[in-house]
This record gives sequence, C-alpha cells and structure tokens, in this order.
Amino acid sequence: MTRTRPTTLLAGAAAVALSALATGGCGGGGYGDSAGTTPATPAGGHHPTIGAANEGELGTILVDSNGRTLYLFRSDSGSKSTCLGACAGTWPPLTATKPTVSGRASASLVGTSNRSDGKQQVIYNGHPLYLYAGDEKAGDTRGQGLTDFGASWYVLTPAGQQVSGQASRSYGSAPGAGGSY
Repeated sequence: MTRTRPTTLLAGAAAVALSALATGGCGGGGYGDSAGTTPATPAGGHHPTIGAANEGELGTILVDSNGRTLYLFRSDSGSKSTCLGACAGTWPPLTATKPTVSGRASASLVGTSNRSDGKQQVIYNGHPLYLYAGDEKAGDTRGQGLTDFGASWYVLTPAGQQVSGQASRSYGSAPGAGGSY
C-alpha cells in the first residue's frame, strides 16, 4: 500500500506537469504565431484588448491582451494599411470588430479600419496596429526599429506616438515583469 501511494502521487504530478507543458506550448491562443498567420477575432465574442506594459528602455508601450507588443508601420498612410500578402504574414494585423482598452491605453484613440481582405484592423491614434512574428513571447520587442517591407516599424506609447529608441538586446521584459495592464 505504501508503494502504490507514492507511485500514484508521482503519476499525478507528472500528469499535471505534462498538461501545463502542453498548454504553454500551444501559446495560449495568442495573436500571430511563429508561422506568421493572420490573427482572427477570437471565438466566443471576446475581442482583443489593448493595454500598456513597461518594456524597460522603450518605456511604457502598447500591447495586446496576451502581452504581445503592438507596432505601427511607417509606410501606412493614415489609418489605411499597406501591409498585405507576405508582409501581413510577418507582421500580422491586429483585427477585431469591437476592440477594448484597459490600463493606460486610451479608448478615445482606438478605432478600426477596413482591410482589403474585408477584416477590421484595429487602429490607435490613426495608426493600424500589427504584431511581429519574430516576437516569441510577451514582452519581446524584436520588431522595434526594423526596416522591413519598405519602411520602418515602431512600438507606440499609450499616447499613440511612435517610440524611436532601440530595444535592449534582451528583447523586452519577462511576462508580468514591470507591466501595467
């Protein structure tokens, strides 16, 4: 009896660990993935939330509900996206019909714009918002200052202004570290 109990306990602990590993490996349903697919509006009526997080040298910047960094594309003209095709594969647009705002982000700066594929792209202070497929986790800012698809990409402040500084080589903070969501 004493031998069965530790085995059962060990098997239960292993099952919990494997379950957590499988859930973490799936990315938690975040927008954009390493394959660069275009994000869709989540099922169940939940819409992307725009919030803010402190990312060290870049200061407080806009992030989505999963803590993923949001970017603007300098090639865009006003609220109209010019990032299509392969560009949208690398820089997935943040799409939603009714985006929500939390924390230091400003609801008065949020809107949507029609994309050529018929989806509604979230805009902030007149800038269409994108994720970067090269950001592997919440807090990464690897797209900051890149010139890709003919123009530069920058993170935004909660005031809707581009941040021109460069990200540290650590690519942002760990999820939850210093963030204010």
